[in-house]
Amino acid sequence: MVRLDAYLRFNGNCREAMTFYQSCLGGELTIQTVGESPAAGQMPPSMQDSVMHSVLAKDGFMLMASDMTGPEGVKNGDAITLAIMGSSKAEIEPIFAKLSAGANVLHPLTEEFFGTFGDLVDKFGIGWMFQADSNTNA
Repeated sequence: MVRLDAYLRFNGNCREAMTFYQSCLGGELTIQTVGESPAAGQMPPSMQDSVMHSVLAKDGFMLMASDMTGPEGVKNGDAITLAIMGSSKAEIEPIFAKLSAGANVLHPLTEEFFGTFGDLVDKFGIGWMFQADSNTNA
């Protein structure tokens, strides 16, 4: 079975972002810095505390991220949105509330013809979409 997972890149604040996402979503977070990796000797001292690779895993999903970018860095945009799909409004509501801290809420959680829907851009510039099936809303 093929699975699609999200990989995010940050400009030096990957640890902060992934720790925040863990506080919102739960799960197990692992972080490896450049200095902890086999590539440490090949990288400049200024990059030793940068996140080489991180993984937040819970209940069948995996969110990965890094501070590793090209010389131009990361430009946040609207090309990627992470989707939280739930079986009920009650299931997605607490996650939406937590990710809303410091976010630009574009569409509050609202009952639509297709179910509960909401979206926001979090304080790190990442877009999140939330949807729950209208047949099972609590």
